[in-house]
Amino acid sequence: MEQDPRLTNATSVKSGDDVAEQTEPRALTITSATANPRMFTLPWSLPLARWSEDLTVNLPRGISRHVVRFVRVGDHVDALKEISFRSATREYEMLRSLEKIDVPSVKPIAVVSGRKNSNGEPLEAILVTEQLKFSLPYRALFARNLRVDTADKLIDALAVLLVRLHLQGFYWGDVSLSNVLFLRDADNFSAVLVDAETGALYSNLTDGQREYDIDLARTNIIGELMDLHSGNLLPSEVDEIEVGNRLADRYHELWDALTGMDSFSTDEMWKIEQRVNRLNELGFDVDELEMTATEDGNRINVRPRVVDAGYASNKLLRLTGLDVQENQARRLLNDLDAYRTSTWRQGEELEVVATDWMREIFEPTVRRIPTEYRQFIEPAQFFYEVLQHRWEMSGKVGHDVSMPEATDDYIEEKLAEYEIDPEAIQSILDEADSGVMDDYDDYNPDEDPDAAVWASE
Repeated sequence: MEQDPRLTNATSVKSGDDVAEQTEPRALTITSATANPRMFTLPWSLPLARWSEDLTVNLPRGISRHVVRFVRVGDHVDALKEISFRSATREYEMLRSLEKIDVPSVKPIAVVSGRKNSNGEPLEAILVTEQLKFSLPYRALFARNLRVDTADKLIDALAVLLVRLHLQGFYWGDVSLSNVLFLRDADNFSAVLVDAETGALYSNLTDGQREYDIDLARTNIIGELMDLHSGNLLPSEVDEIEVGNRLADRYHELWDALTGMDSFSTDEMWKIEQRVNRLNELGFDVDELEMTATEDGNRINVRPRVVDAGYASNKLLRLTGLDVQENQARRLLNDLDAYRTSTWRQGEELEVVATDWMREIFEPTVRRIPTEYRQFIEPAQFFYEVLQHRWEMSGKVGHDVSMPEATDDYIEEKLAEYEIDPEAIQSILDEADSGVMDDYDDYNPDEDPDAAVWASE
């Protein structure tokens, strides 16, 4: 199978062969997609696990085979992962490729190579990616005593991510809950790829490649949920095997909806619009349909050809400039429509109404997020939560409750649920570090499975 030509045609992205031929520099070298001079001031001569606490930020991390730390670099917080030079370079280039084709993945910042300690002994390279604000690893979510259906919602988000990656020709090779980050998306979640070490990008994937990713995901998810259960983090009502099977079912359901062919008689052409509306409801925008007539001319076969995710979020972005998750966008658009109706402005341009809605409704609400909570909840999610709380309050009192009143009550009664206890964070960090296999105190490259994989290529 040929590698995706998008890689070889992109002037700033190296192909897999180019990455394989690179040798690690002998002196400290920072290959960066951005210009941040503060990066040169970091203590690259120290193993990452030994960086001082005044440099690192205690944010929840997922379990990893490698040392991972969140580090403040100037005004930004970046995620640093200590891995071999070849792995770091390959993953950096893969993440840049995924960024160019606009799939949900963390943003690559730099590869730091040629590192040596004070004795001149070589240290592993470091991959730097941007910390995804408001995101959490799955274990941190379960540390918050979430609802029983949380596991199902995470699986649904992972299924959507996997379908989006496969539609773009990305073979993951290591699908698991541990290798994604989750963002709140209204009453659901969205998933973002955070580990692309084993991935490859092709023009198209075979059914075998897709099914291997699905089967691996199912196996890994069942194991991860069983691990949560053993730590008393998973509600007893959750069936780990059933949740793992759900991924395959949700994936195939969504894949068929996005790529399957429908056949209509010539007097059922209205069903084409119905098919497109269904895809829009799933959060996908259809740019092109393939329509072919049967030989007898009595039926029309229809298959989507160009499908992009983000139907509602793209619409909201055009109207307001807000870049939010898909379900958040759908709920905000509903509130915009309600505002348009309540102000008797159905005849006005939606762009004009959206500007007033932003100024009069959205912005005054999100400005009231207490400072101490702004690192825990993003504005669009806060707005959605207030809308839900307002609806519940109105139902209880029997009349409409104003947004300011609902906002104040939500802050007082519900917002604290978003804060993670410092002791819980430390427990998550300790658990994350427990899976590290390449600490310099006892690291043996011959025992590193990743080193063996790349050495065998």
